[in-house]
Amino acid sequence: MQKTSLADLAEQHLAAARTASGGRSAHTVVGGHAATLRQTLIALAGGQRLDEHESPGEATLHVLRGRVRLVAGEDSADASTGELLVIPDARHRLDAVQDSVVLLTVAVGSAPVPD
Repeated sequence: MQKTSLADLAEQHLAAARTASGGRSAHTVVGGHAATLRQTLIALAGGQRLDEHESPGEATLHVLRGRVRLVAGEDSADASTGELLVIPDARHRLDAVQDSVVLLTVAVGSAPVPD
């Protein structure tokens, strides 16, 4: 059995994101190349974004800290700490409205997971 402190990882990666040239830091918490489930913690400094990319397949985004905006075409949804977004099956981007940490959960299928 494995135990991971998401709070500790969030703090570490948010600190790294604040100093990184790209304003982000990520860590795969669960899963690997052959996994059917992948969870990735992603930290973004406020004002940064994950540029538009293809949908990873069936996926959710749990906001662990901060506030983000998920944008797919003309549609968008804001989410804050403790809220969960279902990622649409469409090209989309993620904007950090403020310093934020999210947990991306993907049921791994044929679509690649974004970096």
